[in-house]
Amino acid sequence: MKPVFSIITVVYNGGSLLAGTIESVLQQTFSSIEYILVDGASKDNSLEIIRAAAMRSTNVRWISEPDKGLYDAMNKGLALATGDFVWFLNAGDHLHAPDTAEKVAACISKQTDVLYGETLLVNDLRQPAGAMSELSTRQIPAHLQWQSYLGGMLVVHQSFIARRDLAPAYIEQNMCADFDWCIQILKKSRENVNTGIILTDYLMGGLSKQRHRQSLKDRFAVMRKHFGLLPTLLAHAKIVLRAAWHRLSRLGKPSY
Repeated sequence: MKPVFSIITVVYNGGSLLAGTIESVLQQTFSSIEYILVDGASKDNSLEIIRAAAMRSTNVRWISEPDKGLYDAMNKGLALATGDFVWFLNAGDHLHAPDTAEKVAACISKQTDVLYGETLLVNDLRQPAGAMSELSTRQIPAHLQWQSYLGGMLVVHQSFIARRDLAPAYIEQNMCADFDWCIQILKKSRENVNTGIILTDYLMGGLSKQRHRQSLKDRFAVMRKHFGLLPTLLAHAKIVLRAAWHRLSRLGKPSY
């Protein structure tokens, strides 16, 4: 029996980005997908785009109402999901290719609880800048476990797919709630599968990049919660050194 993916996109006033994201899901060759769109009562044309998508496919479900922010909206999407696996795709991000979900499904066994893969960074013109592993300090591990996250969020959230019954609600008032969410799932996961492919095209920027200092504080809080104070302090020393070396090694080259 085919697994069902619940792909969830949350949006607020993201109409200029939303259509491409939706199209990347609706054009998938894999049919066992429910697509959930959560709109935060947008003031632009987001809802119009969502309604048009729902008319094209019976697999599209949506709500539009005010929310308390990004992770509240994502929790609403989780509550609506009924599939075997949940997969978050932000407005502006795309599934990499029409057969992406089909290739991911082929990697699933009865023991599989998490699937992950590479992320392609793209600019505002959708031009590829390079893979996340190349342009940043986030190196995709061959074998992912929750302890891997002591080195930071090594897998982009959009390229992390989790069995739905392991997925907790996101914590609130923390910009790195997705980091905490992944760790919680990995602590319970039986088998984590590296798909070995590019899963998503990630639009460079994002909230955590725009509010970098707060994001670092929130990441520290999450790491301290899961790993303890001393390991977190030592890990951050390594992260700083790794970032400095990355900048030196990428001088004159694109980086993220």
